[in-house]
Amino acid sequence: MKLTKIYSNQDEIFAPIFLNDGLNAVIAEIRKPENKEKDTHNLGKTTLARLLDFLLLAQRNKKQFLFKHLSMFESFVFFLEVQITSEKFLTIRRSVSKPSKISFKYHNEKHQDFTQLDDAHWDHAGVTFDRARNVLDSALDLRDLSPWSYRQITGYLLRTQNDYTDVFQLQKFKGKHETWKPFLAQVLGFESAFITEQYETEKKVDSAEKSLETVKTELGGLNLDSGKIEGLLQLKLRESEKKESLLSQFDFREEDAKLAEVTISDYDRELADLTTRRYYLNQSKSEIEESIKDNSILFDTEQAKQLFEEAGVLFKDQIKKDFDQLIEFNQAITEERKSYLEEDLKEINDELGNIKAQIENLSGERSKNLRFIKEVDVFEKYKSISRDLVKIKADIETLERQRENLKRLQELRSELRNIKSQLSEVQEEIEHNVDTINGDPNSRFSKVREYFSDIVEKVLSRKALLSVSVNQQGHIEFLAEILDDDGNSTSADLGHTYKKLLCVAFDLSILRVHLEGRFPRWLYHDGIFESLDNRKKENLLEVIHEYTDLGIQMIVTAIDSDLPARNTQDSPVFSNAQVVLRLHDEDSSGRLFRMASW
Repeated sequence: MKLTKIYSNQDEIFAPIFLNDGLNAVIAEIRKPENKEKDTHNLGKTTLARLLDFLLLAQRNKKQFLFKHLSMFESFVFFLEVQITSEKFLTIRRSVSKPSKISFKYHNEKHQDFTQLDDAHWDHAGVTFDRARNVLDSALDLRDLSPWSYRQITGYLLRTQNDYTDVFQLQKFKGKHETWKPFLAQVLGFESAFITEQYETEKKVDSAEKSLETVKTELGGLNLDSGKIEGLLQLKLRESEKKESLLSQFDFREEDAKLAEVTISDYDRELADLTTRRYYLNQSKSEIEESIKDNSILFDTEQAKQLFEEAGVLFKDQIKKDFDQLIEFNQAITEERKSYLEEDLKEINDELGNIKAQIENLSGERSKNLRFIKEVDVFEKYKSISRDLVKIKADIETLERQRENLKRLQELRSELRNIKSQLSEVQEEIEHNVDTINGDPNSRFSKVREYFSDIVEKVLSRKALLSVSVNQQGHIEFLAEILDDDGNSTSADLGHTYKKLLCVAFDLSILRVHLEGRFPRWLYHDGIFESLDNRKKENLLEVIHEYTDLGIQMIVTAIDSDLPARNTQDSPVFSNAQVVLRLHDEDSSGRLFRMASW
């Protein structure tokens, strides 16, 4: 697949661009002195890349220049002629006013002009956007990309200044590793199915963990096991059956006898035990409170000294000091004992509070049951038992729901273990595949790595390494770095200029290794010579010629001042045939679109 022609329905504003099979240069000449120091010149070399993307069926984007300035471009219809095979061509028609309606025309001769061709003569006319992508995908037949479409590789083929920030992860793929890592792995010769399965399995793990947390929340954080739930459920069901039997028979003598027995024996016994316990606790509480109150020391050395002096008895300072130390010692003991007593008092008060609540609850139940026993009206007893039955059934429903949730919880835990086991297995497959491909000198990746290193060394006279590994999380990682003389990684690749060169080397290496397959054979590199010193520009130019001679179509853009120093009128860097578009800043005739700047 190569690009052969770009044109529009308005030649006077956008002139046709005919592309060569090999090298194509888009040169922007800065003729006005005041513009030479500017970083951007808005002549159209980057705009051309965006136009190509539009014709290769990029999604409509309101920030794209065609739609951002819709009033200026609404009348335009653009055409892209693509060479599918050596004898077959395809022209794509897409208008700005109706970008979701695309037309296709197959033909056997290149450099055709279909601007006046009516819809009846197009092979596919006004095709909807999604179907158009499928039509183009089928026509291009880029089998080396399967199961991905041609759009997946387009970002690597069309590199503007904003696309040199990362060799592998393009701006549109930021944060979405699953959208590009499997694809890139396959292009490099690794087994992409394992990587795709890994990301899908990780999503399953995440989904199962969320479901697990939901079920735990529904269980209310209760630490229940299936055995306990089943036991409680059986008790409630038996109790429910008895209540239902009583209601159906309308005979409450057995219930009266049962309540009487419980009320007279169990409730009274429990109340008596609680009352006795409360009595002893109150006794202990009184004793502790008295102990705390009586723990004060009444002896005062100052008063004792004064008393001795009044009696004419000598009360030496050493004696006073000994008494003071004794008092301090006793005070320390008293404070420690007081803290223990206060802790005991708190425990007693807490228990007295609990006993009070239990006594009130038991007294209420006792009174309720006594009222039921004494109730003469059988309908009141019926209603009372019915209310109890409703509560029991509600408890049964809760227990059954908890049983189902617990069962679901156990199933989810089992499912999560199985999914994690699958994830572990696929990660092992990835590691094995990466190790195997890395160690095979004849693998596709080994060749890409060789071409990549060779390009960087030819341009920079520095070694470079392209590597693929598996990180601690089991994910595949891609790395491109420049090495020092000892083979150690340096920070040179962090600079924008060197990062750009790594991108160029990677793109060329990928295309070269796929030259014999069904794969795109064109590249668009914007500002390729910018910021390089003259010797490196010459080296890069040699690489470009080498790769275009191999059959790769390259479209490179450059400002005239960025070209190698040998570029003169008598000895230009690019021949007239290679310069497919020459832009300049003198007036609107030098822009890609011969109209006022926007």
